[in-house]
Amino acid sequence: MVARAASGQEPGGSVVPDAGWQLMALANQARSQAGAGKLQWDDALAAAARAHCLRMAAEGPIAHRYGGEADLSTRAGQAGAHFDLIEENVAVGPSPAEIHDEWMHSPGHRSNLLNPEVDRVGIAVVAARGVLYATADYARAVKSLSPAQVEARVAGLIRVSGVAIAGNNAQARSACASDEGVPAAQNGRVPGFVMRWQDSALNELPAPLREKLASGQYHQAEVGSCPAQGVEGDFTAYRVAVLLY
Repeated sequence: MVARAASGQEPGGSVVPDAGWQLMALANQARSQAGAGKLQWDDALAAAARAHCLRMAAEGPIAHRYGGEADLSTRAGQAGAHFDLIEENVAVGPSPAEIHDEWMHSPGHRSNLLNPEVDRVGIAVVAARGVLYATADYARAVKSLSPAQVEARVAGLIRVSGVAIAGNNAQARSACASDEGVPAAQNGRVPGFVMRWQDSALNELPAPLREKLASGQYHQAEVGSCPAQGVEGDFTAYRVAVLLY
């Protein structure tokens, strides 16, 4: 259960939490009618939306980004959100119902609100100059995993094939950090196959790796994780290397 903060005066306007909850309820009603999944409240997204909405109310004309402000993915990441898809709606209007109606009658905003790919939302509403400023940040959440948790999850997927997991994964971690090639032999061991990839979801192994595991050629795997490469903003992704012996 998420506690609702009390309304409070901030530089630029007065935050109105209940209006944000009304917008989420209206969004979920519209999503239900459209056959999209229900949005869950995300405190980190709400914090990012609040910071932007206060600035929007203070600066006047609504916008998705102001001078000196980080982009949406960076703002949300800095607030603690983990995601691989993020989008934003902003508006100014007299009431939550009319803001929702405005979004539903704007093709781009409607698409964001009804997007079946997003499952989390954080909304902030600020009262200033006799109107309401609203920011809604929608995202597809990604579970936050440590490198050890990433390795354990991938190892679990490999074990299903009957291939054993090596206890020492230093070579796989080294291979993960490089872009290509076979890592230098350690303890006289040279892998027969190397697979590197990165993704935000670790629900299944890449097809080429599954094929190698099913071939019966290999009897042991080493799994290593390292920081993702080439990810813009604060999108969450996991990079993995698997060595087969």
